[in-house]
Amino acid sequence: MNTLGNSGALPQHQSLSRPMALIGVALVAVVVAIGLARWSGLDPRTPDAAVQWQRSLQFTDLPDGDIAVLDATRHTPVARFSGEQGFLRSTLRALARERHREGIGADAPFLLIGRTDGRLTLLDPATEQRIDLESFGPTNAALFAGLRLAGLQNSNP
Repeated sequence: MNTLGNSGALPQHQSLSRPMALIGVALVAVVVAIGLARWSGLDPRTPDAAVQWQRSLQFTDLPDGDIAVLDATRHTPVARFSGEQGFLRSTLRALARERHREGIGADAPFLLIGRTDGRLTLLDPATEQRIDLESFGPTNAALFAGLRLAGLQNSNP
């Protein structure tokens, strides 16, 4: 005579407990491994390629809502951005927020750095914060790449 609870198969809650325990152990192992790597000082970033060029730039909000870009070395206009400019504004806002947090004024220029491997970095020397622009896709990186030679007219970069 075979009763409903005695069919030879394990109840459903017991058959699921072993895989769930294995998943739990695996998750704990991953968290511990990541913690040990961070604690040991392991830097997961790819080392920076050599600097091929750099340009010192200042970004200023204008009364009409536009953003003016000035060459900080020559004190000459480089570009002017109108409209929403979501990526440009959010990038600059992130760097400005860190300056504000550290009590640093907005006058210090940023460095736009082009590397030999084609990557672009926007660096704030005042706070040592950096944004690796290639991480945001080619369209967004091209926005800043266009500032390399903008406004130089018959000068070397």
